[in-house]
Amino acid sequence: MDYLIDTTTDQLHSTGGIALVGKICERIGFGSASSTVPHPEILKSLVGLFVKGRTRYEEMELFRRDRLFRDSFGLAYVPAPETLRLYLERMTPSHVQEEVERATISLLKRSTLTPIQTGIQSYVPVDVDTSPFDNSKSHKEGVSRTYKQFDGYHPIFSYIGCEGYMLSCELREGKQHCQNGTPAYLKRTIGLLGQLPITTPVLFRLDGGNDAADTLETLSGHEDQFFIVKRNLRRELPEYWLSVAQSEGVITYHDGTKTVYTGFHTGKTPTDDGPDMDIIFEVTLRRVAHDGTRLLFPEISVETFWTNLYEPPETVIALYRDHGTSEQFHSELKSDMNVERLPSGKFAVNAMILQVAMVAFNILRFLGQSVLGMEELPYKTGVTRKRLRKVIDDLIRVAVKLVYHARQHVIKLWDRDPWLGCFRKLYDICGAL
Repeated sequence: MDYLIDTTTDQLHSTGGIALVGKICERIGFGSASSTVPHPEILKSLVGLFVKGRTRYEEMELFRRDRLFRDSFGLAYVPAPETLRLYLERMTPSHVQEEVERATISLLKRSTLTPIQTGIQSYVPVDVDTSPFDNSKSHKEGVSRTYKQFDGYHPIFSYIGCEGYMLSCELREGKQHCQNGTPAYLKRTIGLLGQLPITTPVLFRLDGGNDAADTLETLSGHEDQFFIVKRNLRRELPEYWLSVAQSEGVITYHDGTKTVYTGFHTGKTPTDDGPDMDIIFEVTLRRVAHDGTRLLFPEISVETFWTNLYEPPETVIALYRDHGTSEQFHSELKSDMNVERLPSGKFAVNAMILQVAMVAFNILRFLGQSVLGMEELPYKTGVTRKRLRKVIDDLIRVAVKLVYHARQHVIKLWDRDPWLGCFRKLYDICGAL
């Protein structure tokens, strides 16, 4: 089949889903006229760029003549790449953070935050973790060697609910240890949680890099707030924990290759003068290696956790292992949205860009979660979370025709587009936020 390539004067757009994003920004008041940030249209333009999986300043040039992009965000003009860079450098990071946090809380109040159900209680999970950004072969301010052995940044993130909405984030230098600055970050995150209408207890989950007295003190003492923090064994011998497991634990698995003990242990404190705190442990005594070789001396592996939960040890361990899902959220930000190699050479500007990327991340998450369960969904699926790459492909990159008729703006989709029904329903949902 040979095609002739011709032109048309009709206004055709390959990313019609930007109308959904613009409507959400309007409803949550992001970049509104009342914003304390000068030139709020810059922030909205960045969101429009991020939801398409684009992050470079130069790519804004693609939308300078895109009337759908301009009108969806209520922009007087679409800024040039040079304007975008200049105005961002003139903004105050604290003002941008306030604007982002206000919009984030506004959107999360309208979103469903699914809790985790155990045999005793329900908990809204809050997963706190760092994820290095690879910015190798660059000379940007703050880029340094990360623990992953590449040059980049080392930001920290908090995700809330089983859906994985981003509650807060903070850009950090690559060489910064994950615990450095975390207590202050957690206090700000807890303050944001207090603005949400959550009636279910909250469960914080953190990795062993945050095993510190300051972290546990920050997380303790709040009503209806629980935590699981993986312990750093430091100089504790595996043989010690094997003796504890054999005397205080129970065997939860046994065969010819290994024996697994679980239980809880008291008598240790994060600090010398601190109160006793429960330690959940899982000790594995392995007699056969993974490749089937029988070991002359059994291998002992130990995992221990600080917690204030009133749950069985097996439940606590399962709840912590579910914390690994946050790695998928990192991947969606870095791979699906392409937010890893930040565009500016200045650390403060990149910190603001990451904050704005959080708004785009949550908008895409909201669209993906809203479409699941719709009768109009083109295919049947049993998933409970739609990956952001699929949201961009299915809902943002929708081909539309823009028509102005009788003083009305009309977006036309192909009448056989499989996403037509979902798109119509989503636009009504966004407009009713």
